[in-house]
Amino acid sequence: MKIAAFDIGGTALKMGVVLPHGEIILTKSAEISGSDGEQILAEMKVFLAENTDVTGIAVSAPGYVNPKTGLITMGGAIRRFDNFNLKEWLEAETGLPVAIENDANCALLAEKWLGKGQELDDFLCLTIGTGIGGGIFSNGELVRGGRFRAGEFGYMFSERPGAFRPGRYTLNETTTMLVLRRQYAELTGRPLEEITGEEIFANYDAHDAVSERLVTEFYTGICTGLYNLIYLFDPTHIFIGGGITSRPTFIAELKHHMESFGLRDTIIETATHKNQAGLLGAVYHFLQEENRHE
Repeated sequence: MKIAAFDIGGTALKMGVVLPHGEIILTKSAEISGSDGEQILAEMKVFLAENTDVTGIAVSAPGYVNPKTGLITMGGAIRRFDNFNLKEWLEAETGLPVAIENDANCALLAEKWLGKGQELDDFLCLTIGTGIGGGIFSNGELVRGGRFRAGEFGYMFSERPGAFRPGRYTLNETTTMLVLRRQYAELTGRPLEEITGEEIFANYDAHDAVSERLVTEFYTGICTGLYNLIYLFDPTHIFIGGGITSRPTFIAELKHHMESFGLRDTIIETATHKNQAGLLGAVYHFLQEENRHE
């Protein structure tokens, strides 16, 4: 059996062919312009036409995803996918069985299947990028919520909200890499497009005053979110993914900042599979669905 796997993002579509034991034998990616849903569908069709020997399709998608029906009620950055049933569309196009799951849940499932979560019953995954997402594995089960919205950690408040637009005080608005870049651009008077996270952290290492201030606030924001999550779910482990985790000293710095929060029992580590997590988690979900229907 070969499974075609897709990991849908607003700026890139990752594609692969995966075997049932988790070996990825082919990968490909396509840049997506302006979170264009039609381009994503077209790229998926091309990939499937190039790999006609696959016997199933596994999809990791952003937004609120009903894994039972395939309906995406809100497509995150992909507005074309609002109230769109991607599972039914793919099945009609190909005649193959299709399974679809939320992207953050797929990252968590990859950790459970082939990562550090294999022997764990209570752990969380947190992804830090242009936004903050997450997955919850509690009491031996993936938690999706009544409307498939569980794990949207980025909507937690990072500080007490003011009277105007409370949403501006959430982690998504205060503690992402995009926010960090915007803050640095504003304080240095440079265009956002010129600023990278790597530059900010390099300046932080060089003890640049602006970078030290912003990065310290960034870590404090992450710690605030982790503090809330630890007391809400009591996980034994939290695995963090996203581009920031490529920084070798990230976990050590994060733990240093966590010291002032008084939490030491929960183990915090980087996620295992990085850019392949979405593909692997989607395939694991596909295999679970196939077993459930046998």
